[in-house]
Amino acid sequence: MSKLNVDQKTIMLLFSDKKSDFLIPDYQRPYAWEESQCQTLWDDIFAFAFPDNNYEKFEKNEEYFLGSIVTFENENNKKEVIDGQQRLTTLMLLLRAFYAKFNNMQDDNSKSTRDRIAQCLWKTDEFGKADLNVLKIDSEVATDNDKDEFLDILKTGFVSKDQKSNYARNYIFFQQKIDDFLSEFPSYFAYLPARILGNCILLPIEAESQDTALRIFSTLNNRGLPLSDADIFKAQFYKYYSTKNQKDDFIEKWKELEEISGKIFRPLNGIPMDELFTRYMYFIRSKQGIKSSTTEALRKFYEKGKYAILKQDETLTNLKILVDFWNDIYNQNSERFQPNILRKLFILNYAPNGMWTYFLSVYFLHNKNGSDQLEENKLDDFLNKIIGFVWGFSFINPGVNALRTPVYAEMINVVTDKEVNFDEHKFEENTLRIAINNFEFKNGRPITRSMLTWWAFNNDIQIIPTINTNFDIEHIFARKRQENDKTLVNTKNLEALGNKVLLEDKINIRAADYRFIDKIKYYEGFTNDKGQQKTGTIISELVNLASNNTDFTEQDITKRTEEITNQFINYLKENQLIRQN
Repeated sequence: MSKLNVDQKTIMLLFSDKKSDFLIPDYQRPYAWEESQCQTLWDDIFAFAFPDNNYEKFEKNEEYFLGSIVTFENENNKKEVIDGQQRLTTLMLLLRAFYAKFNNMQDDNSKSTRDRIAQCLWKTDEFGKADLNVLKIDSEVATDNDKDEFLDILKTGFVSKDQKSNYARNYIFFQQKIDDFLSEFPSYFAYLPARILGNCILLPIEAESQDTALRIFSTLNNRGLPLSDADIFKAQFYKYYSTKNQKDDFIEKWKELEEISGKIFRPLNGIPMDELFTRYMYFIRSKQGIKSSTTEALRKFYEKGKYAILKQDETLTNLKILVDFWNDIYNQNSERFQPNILRKLFILNYAPNGMWTYFLSVYFLHNKNGSDQLEENKLDDFLNKIIGFVWGFSFINPGVNALRTPVYAEMINVVTDKEVNFDEHKFEENTLRIAINNFEFKNGRPITRSMLTWWAFNNDIQIIPTINTNFDIEHIFARKRQENDKTLVNTKNLEALGNKVLLEDKINIRAADYRFIDKIKYYEGFTNDKGQQKTGTIISELVNLASNNTDFTEQDITKRTEEITNQFINYLKENQLIRQN
């Protein structure tokens, strides 16, 4: 059972505690609060401390809760801040701005308040006297180029004209607010900082370890992203490259990885950089010969051997090579990939699950040449196998968990230079055909869109749009038509694969145009009553249907369903994925 120390404290009690020695660790993100957040904080605190702009309306026993701060005591006896970094930093800047203003005030209340603030900002001796050279907070944030500016502001209380960081801007903001307050309430100036110190409450949560603190943060935090696994990995990289006097070079490389990952990855969980580390993890797993279908949590995998993988120079290099590869995929780089490869990659972007991304990452990292390129013909064969197997497996064993067993085994085949053939999991033709024929191709099922994408774009004459083109699933024989005319004998044909096709979401067919002959103009494109040209679809099959037919009947649905199924089975045969009897 993890031990926690939880006890709400006033700012004064928490910050002035002799054990309060805060460290914002290297894996934290840079300070991000801007003037708008500081304005909100100031307004809230002021409204609490001076209700209705009247210091006498304040209830001495009232408390204002500012939030929690999650820490753990590290090996150097510092309180390493996991959550509350932004709030803690801002409060320190606010207190420092008050301290600077009190320097020129000699009345007893001002001196007393100034001394109390000093005990919050600086470490004190046994008599409670502040040592103005030793702050109670330090920052090691690896990617924060302005952290030294923050510490300098706390030490000196001064901001130069050339300092433009969030620290400097927010400190100046508080100085201006304090000046405005002093001019309006000169006789009661000391009351505001005194009430901030004595009546504003924080909830310090002290965990026994970093892991426990991170779990608490993930549970409590609903205001933004919790610290990711990649943040922890960044810290380990930073420490490693610092020992080699390469930390500045590392920071630049890390920022580039973050920038590219942020543009191309959209993970369901975690941040984009976590996705990059996940894809690399599968390569390392494969090299280690791990076939187990149980995948460890990302941080658990990398923390083995005290993060040994992150202390290999090749790791950072490989991450950059890998992210560039995926950047070229998502940007459909025609200088890197031939049209036949871009076609397969486009189809894979509509896969029923994301397992292909890990498989392809392993294939790329193992087979890339000295120029980080892949041999085109072999890559084309590999992509065909991935598409055929992943699509076919989704009918036999839906869900990504079942897919892990065959794919993990083939990943090991890749890194040991064996042929990817899925020998133990080839499909039995009749079984697969029955599964497809009995499958309900509802629009919400991923394999429905996957099959329609394969059917449309496996055609060499079909142009390839950008990856971010949005498609809807169109019923060629409209549902509205069946509601009105009751033409279909077998109503299941309405949702049959042969009645569905991809159609750009920008092509908005009116509900009234439910007959095929009325929809033709939308498929082909037309000029409306206002003389505006409405572009038709790029889906070549749909254009051909519109050009050569005046109707689309139940017989056409049945015929097209059978044609799609037969061609898919043949595609699997061409790629040696059907078991030979």
